[in-house]
Formats: sequence, structure tokens, C-alpha cells
Amino acid sequence: MREEIPALLDGERIDRVVAMVTDLSRAAANELIDRGSVTVDGKVATSRSMRVAAGATVEVIGTVDAVDHQPMADPSVPVVVVHADPDVVVIDKPAGLIVHPGAGNPTGTLVNGLLARYPEIAAVGDRDRPGIVHRLDKGTSGLLVVARSAAGYEGLVAQLGARTVGRAYDVLVWGIPASTTGLIDAPIGRSKREPTRMSVAADGREARTNYQVVGTFSEPEPMAQLICRLQTGRTHQIRVHLEAIGHSVVGDGRYGGSRTTVVGLERPFLHAAHLAFTHPVTGEALAFDSPLPPDLVAVLSGLTPA
Repeated sequence: MREEIPALLDGERIDRVVAMVTDLSRAAANELIDRGSVTVDGKVATSRSMRVAAGATVEVIGTVDAVDHQPMADPSVPVVVVHADPDVVVIDKPAGLIVHPGAGNPTGTLVNGLLARYPEIAAVGDRDRPGIVHRLDKGTSGLLVVARSAAGYEGLVAQLGARTVGRAYDVLVWGIPASTTGLIDAPIGRSKREPTRMSVAADGREARTNYQVVGTFSEPEPMAQLICRLQTGRTHQIRVHLEAIGHSVVGDGRYGGSRTTVVGLERPFLHAAHLAFTHPVTGEALAFDSPLPPDLVAVLSGLTPA
């Protein structure tokens, strides 16, 4: 992994920079530095506290996931299971729950809860995010599938790579799109100004989102309810794409859609409502649906249809 240091991080410690660009904990970043796996402008970083300058190139050599610490089981984390078999588990994630440990969030994640319920996933996939094949943002609710066996993991990763997993999201946006259906085809990459934020970028990775308008509202402000379907699975993809076309997700303060005083929502109106895939071992076609959670239902009930 190679990153150029943006002006925003000029003068920051190298361990903090590595943690941010790799999404690892600070402890894992320090392990990478200690073992000589981090270079700055081609020279090995020898101190965790060294400062980096804007424009410098930081490179992390090798597999970064392997150095992070094994997450611990935590039975207090809520895990809503809608399907479980020896190879896969389908979860209905509540908003506010982070999927796996990362920088600044070492515990209290879905993975910690899963390990308490299904300890065997500790040996499945990446050591620091066992069983995880795709993610939902912290503020997003709804369905995701987790691998419970090695065969399940390999099969699900292959399907995601082949883009045969069906994923549909209920979304509420500010304003009403000019077209009732559309395809947003715009590459997404890490923001040069804010490294923890994603943006449409010419040098980003390909990203495509289909949307369909299923409802429109006039009061308290013009809004539209969409169904968004992912053709690719980039970080923050729906949020970034909808902001790019001028229709930010309601409640999404990070990508231009806050205005919490209008609807009283303090998280993005984004719900993973449908998930469909082929069972990676049995070959059975599986499909699951999740109804809107109460906080999003309450928002819709307060809107006036257009």
C-alpha cells in the first residue's frame, strides 16, 4: 500500500498516518513500523514518533492485516441472526454498530459479538476481521453475510468479486432526482484533502450504483425515497455517489446531508434491505429482506407525499 501524504496530515506522526491509511489500530501500525515494513520516500521508518511532511510517500510493505491483534469475544454485543448454518451467517445489523475492529475502535464491534456466539470464525478469513467478507458503515442498518467456515469464506469472496451478490438499499435523499431511474458510474478513491473520506476521483476504483425513485415528498423539504443497488462495493459508495449527483443522503453529515433539525435523524437514512447470494457450499439460492427500522419509519411518517 502506497499513499502520498496530503497537506491535512503535514507534520503528523508516522504511526498515526499508517493507522489511518491502513484502517488498523495504532498498536498494529506500531508493529509494522517496528518490523521495518514502513518506508517514507523509500527509506525505512525507524521511529514511531517521526513526523511526515506533505507530499512524502509512505509505503506499507507486506500484508498489513496479519499483524493486528486477534479480536476478543464479547457476548454483550448484540447480534441479530436471521439465518445461520455451518458455513454462513446472515446478520441484521443495527445502526451504530461497527462491523470490525479498526483504528480507534478495538472492541465492541459486530466481530466481537460474533466471536462470542460462533467462536469458530476466529480461524476464518483475515485474523483481525474474521469471517467478514463485506461491510456496512457504522450508521447503516440492515443485512450482511458473514462466513462461518473456510469454504464459506472462499465462496462468498468469489461471488463478491464476480459481482453476483444482490444488494439493495432503502435510501432517503434531499431533493428529487430529475430521472426516476439512473446509473451512477463514477470512480471512487480516497480524498486527497481528507484521507478518512472518500470522493469521486478520476484515478479511483471503478464504482457503479443503480437507483430507482420509489417515492417523493414535498414537506418539510423536497425529498425522494430511492432503492439503490450496488454493482460494485466501494467504501461509502452510495453516500459518495448520491452526493456527487447533488442528492445527499438525509442525515449524512459527512457527505453533505445533515440538516438534522429538519427530520430529527442523526444517522444516514441508509438501510441494507435486501441481500441475495448463492450458498457457497450447497449451491442453494438464498435471499433475505429486512424491514425499515423504527427510526427510519418515523422519519417517513413525518413527510408529506409530493
